[in-house]
Amino acid sequence: MDLMDVPNEDITSMIQRAMDGDAVQVDDYKNKVDELFAKVDNLEQRVNEVEQFYSNTKLNESNTSSNALTTKDKEKEKHVPSMKKLNQDASRREAAAAKRMQELIRNFGSIFRQMTQHKWAWPFMQPVDVQGLGLQDYYKIIDRPMDFSTIKNQMEGKDGTGYKHVREICSDVRLVFKNAMKYNDEKSDVHVMAKTLLEKFEEKWLQILPKVTEEEERREKEEAEAQINIQLAQEAAHAKLARDLNNELYDIDMHIEELRETVVQKCRRISTSEKRKLGVALSKLCPEDLNKALEIVAQNNPTFEATAEEVELDINAQSESTLWRLKFFVKDVLKGRCKNSSKEEDKNNVTCEDATNIDDNNIVSKRKREICDALAKTAKRRKKKPVRT
Repeated sequence: MDLMDVPNEDITSMIQRAMDGDAVQVDDYKNKVDELFAKVDNLEQRVNEVEQFYSNTKLNESNTSSNALTTKDKEKEKHVPSMKKLNQDASRREAAAAKRMQELIRNFGSIFRQMTQHKWAWPFMQPVDVQGLGLQDYYKIIDRPMDFSTIKNQMEGKDGTGYKHVREICSDVRLVFKNAMKYNDEKSDVHVMAKTLLEKFEEKWLQILPKVTEEEERREKEEAEAQINIQLAQEAAHAKLARDLNNELYDIDMHIEELRETVVQKCRRISTSEKRKLGVALSKLCPEDLNKALEIVAQNNPTFEATAEEVELDINAQSESTLWRLKFFVKDVLKGRCKNSSKEEDKNNVTCEDATNIDDNNIVSKRKREICDALAKTAKRRKKKPVRT
């Protein structure tokens, strides 16, 4: 937005000097400016939100396979669910998945009971009595002790501490046997018993593994579909936000245009002498600065061809707002030229004093020129129609 960087005080000060002392009118326009700046601040935050979303979306798309969205996914775009419904679906999906996993854990329970009922299972039923057996180095060798009673208690846990996935139980059962094999010598009875039971357990685990894999694939597929739906919902929400922003920007442009016209009407007209000095100063500009000046003229005059090989500029035919903007621009360029090099000052026919004379006593701030630029640019945009949804 062109007015975002323009201080509120500059605009109100400009309006106040243009109103010929009409305090009521000044207060009225100050209030309008305050309202516009409040709207602009709010719009700026929302624009940043939209830009950040699409920036992240573009980054994610670059890291995703081009085949990620199937034909079925594209069909879903026509019926994008709301975020509220997506959250409700996610809760139901997680509850259903947890129920299916508990069923798998119950199926695993039969395997676990078979292992605990084996005649060689007794050394692994309770935690190792490290102190009673005098195993001073046990905790130096075994990082995470495990036993069947600990596994059983966690399988029956009802306070949220229970196993969430059947693979967690499988991992702990393996750990029971691997700890025993790691601490005890290969020829010891405990090592042989642990190795034998581990082999039997792996055989039984293979019987339930296909169901576990099927459930994991189902969860992965559901999660992928959910992520796509969330992405589509976010895109739809931000697309609507972008349309709303466009409409509000259009409305603000209309208000700014009204203020611009009022300010221009209230400002004094540039005299014939000032126009003559302005024309002389423009002829002294370097090609680059002259092109910028012509662009200023073109902004308020769409038929003016600023980039043509030969350009004829009639100062008297320009609007007051264009003349004021040219005046500010030339003043800044010539002042900068004088400050940069004293040698350049000798070469130019227009001196620092000439540049100062171009300035008007009523408007002395560089920010005033920026204000005029912002107000003038709305003249081109005001004809654009808002997007209505």
